[in-house]
Amino acid sequence: MDLLIKVLVCFIAGAGAGVGTGFAGMSAAAIIGPMLMTFLGIPAYHAIGIGLMSDVLASSVSAWTYKKNGNLDVKRSILLLISVLIMTAAGSYVASFLPEKTMGGTMQIAMIIIGLRFLLKPVQTTKEKMEEQSKKSRIIKSIVGGSVVGFICGTVGAGGGMMLLFVLTSFLGYEMHMAVGTSVFIMAFTALTGGISHFAVGGMPDIVSLVLCVMFTFLWARIAAVIANKASAKILNRVVGVVMIATSIVILTVNYLN
Repeated sequence: MDLLIKVLVCFIAGAGAGVGTGFAGMSAAAIIGPMLMTFLGIPAYHAIGIGLMSDVLASSVSAWTYKKNGNLDVKRSILLLISVLIMTAAGSYVASFLPEKTMGGTMQIAMIIIGLRFLLKPVQTTKEKMEEQSKKSRIIKSIVGGSVVGFICGTVGAGGGMMLLFVLTSFLGYEMHMAVGTSVFIMAFTALTGGISHFAVGGMPDIVSLVLCVMFTFLWARIAAVIANKASAKILNRVVGVVMIATSIVILTVNYLN
C-alpha cells in the first residue's frame, strides 16, 4: 500500500511538473518539492533535490522539442546561462542552512501576479523585434537577471523557470515560443547544477521517489512541449498564465495542509 501511495503521489507530482515545464518552462521542483514533503514526508532539502533532478530530463526533452520547431536561442542565452548556473550553486549551498519552511507563500504570490500578466497583457513580441535590442543592454540584463533567477532556483528549488521566462519576455524582449524554449534549455543545466549540489551537501534521497518523479515528469513534459509548439503565441500566453496561477494555488494549498 505504501508503494502504491508513493507511485500515485509521484505520478500526480510528475504530471503537474511536466505540464508546467513543457508549456511554461517552469521548474519541476515547484510542484514536486511541496508534494513530496506533504504527502510522503520527505525532508524539504531532499524533496527539492528530487524536483531539480526531475527537471533535468524534463527540461532537456522540452528544449529538444522547441529546438526542432525553431524556438530555441542558444547563442544569445549563453551569458544568461552562465550567470544562472553560478548563482544556482551558491543558492543551493545557502539553502542547506535554511529552515524546512523556506518554500513559503511569497514565491507563489509572485507567480500568480506574473501569471495574470500573461493572461491580461500577452507577450506580443515577434522574432523580428527580438533583434532590435542593443548588445550592451542585453549583456547587462542577462547577467543581472540570470544571477537573480539562479539564486532563487538554488535556494528554494522553485520559481527559477517562472522568473527566467519573465526575464526573457519582459527584459530581453523574447517572442513567447522562443522564450519558453530558451527557458527550458537553461533550466536543464540549472536543475542539474542545483540537484547535484543538493545531493552533494545533503546526501542521496529516496531512490524510488527519485526514479518515479524523473520518469513521470519526463513523459508529461514531452507531451506538453509537442502541444505547445503547435499552439499560437496568443494561446500559449493564456496557457502559461493559467498554468502559473493553477500551480501557485496548488502549492499554497499543499503548504497549508503541511
